[in-house]
Amino acid sequence: MSNIAIRVENLGKQYKIGVRQASYSTLRDSLTEMLSAPFRRLWREETGINADRGDRIWALHHISFEVRQGEVLGIIGRNGAGKSTLLKILSRITEPTEGYAEIHGRVGSLLEVGTGFHPELTGRENIYLNGAILGMKKREIERKFDEIVAFAEVEKFVDTPVKHYSSGMYLRLAFSVAAHLQPEILLVDEVLAVGDIEFQKKCMGRVEKIADEGKTVVVVSHSMSTVKALCSQAILLESGTIKVVGTVDAVVAEYLSAKVDAAEKVLSDHDHDVGGGSAIRVKRIRLLNGAMNSFRVYWQQPVSVSLEVEVFEPIGEVSFGAAMRTADGTFIFVAYNDDRGKPKWNFKPGGYAVDFTLQNPLRPGLYTLHVGAYQRRGTVKNVFALDAVQLEVLGFTENGSVPPATNPALVSGVEAVFSYKEMDSSGPRSV
Repeated sequence: MSNIAIRVENLGKQYKIGVRQASYSTLRDSLTEMLSAPFRRLWREETGINADRGDRIWALHHISFEVRQGEVLGIIGRNGAGKSTLLKILSRITEPTEGYAEIHGRVGSLLEVGTGFHPELTGRENIYLNGAILGMKKREIERKFDEIVAFAEVEKFVDTPVKHYSSGMYLRLAFSVAAHLQPEILLVDEVLAVGDIEFQKKCMGRVEKIADEGKTVVVVSHSMSTVKALCSQAILLESGTIKVVGTVDAVVAEYLSAKVDAAEKVLSDHDHDVGGGSAIRVKRIRLLNGAMNSFRVYWQQPVSVSLEVEVFEPIGEVSFGAAMRTADGTFIFVAYNDDRGKPKWNFKPGGYAVDFTLQNPLRPGLYTLHVGAYQRRGTVKNVFALDAVQLEVLGFTENGSVPPATNPALVSGVEAVFSYKEMDSSGPRSV
């Protein structure tokens, strides 16, 4: 008997640009169509895309691979690479244009958390509704009901309409319902980041448990730490085709290397001067101590960067700076070369390498590294500003240690000196 859980052969999915699927139209739709037609025609003339002809793009093309029973496969790639389209085809949500995908076993899909929830229904009612949509029988839902509620931590609110839930409660309950299926094949698309940090760990643990039970798991994620923690094999998709397939370490290394190449191409193709003329241009940015020569560092490992710049005219009193932002754009910290009274820099025309090392108190996750320079002559004047690259802080140190589960803060490793004294009627006294 074959031990193949998923077999994909020459799979492809093609879409028409600018062509809607056939559907019934309301009067409002017809009026909107009539009024917008001249603007769509102008857009087609400017872009060269003929929607009437139906220009086509391949979201996936020539995809072939196999997943064995009990294997955990990671699928990674940039946005638009075709990852979600592939999982939707495997879930039988989307039909392929060419090729086929054989699925051997009951499939559970965690694709879009919360699909099937009705805001007017209570948590209890939505558990039954969503469970049925996901293929669970009523008796199975009843048997797992208490476990689902406890996992989601919504016991007090299970009979409250979910429209009154916070976004975190809503996501926790939706994930819990989907995660308590008993599939032979589990497909997971970027849903392990729901809720707070503690619940994310529960999500990871649940998927790991399913994998430990010998079930087949396919995971799509932008977090390389998640992929490395869960998967043994991986596929790298690029522009709808398979670029690399192999061990998770090799595929992740290839993906991160490609991200560095792309960042350097952007640097070489664009002038990043902002508001200060063309005195300095950034040519290249490198992470000197990145794991596997990529833009990722181990937890608590310093971030050492080399910035190659070209100076076109004499420029003085320049301050270089580096900053970190979260994925949603929140500033975490910024540091300058002239902090604490250190001198500013003066440059004459030529090439320079500006090196700096940042402390890394960040918890595991994705961040954006920003670099820039300004000149202070009466008023602050930007020389250049560059949103350089995405940096990943891995969820473990180089020797394998992991962050303590008791610290959910954005930064960690900050040391402080603590002491205490006993108090009596005369005041504090040393212990």
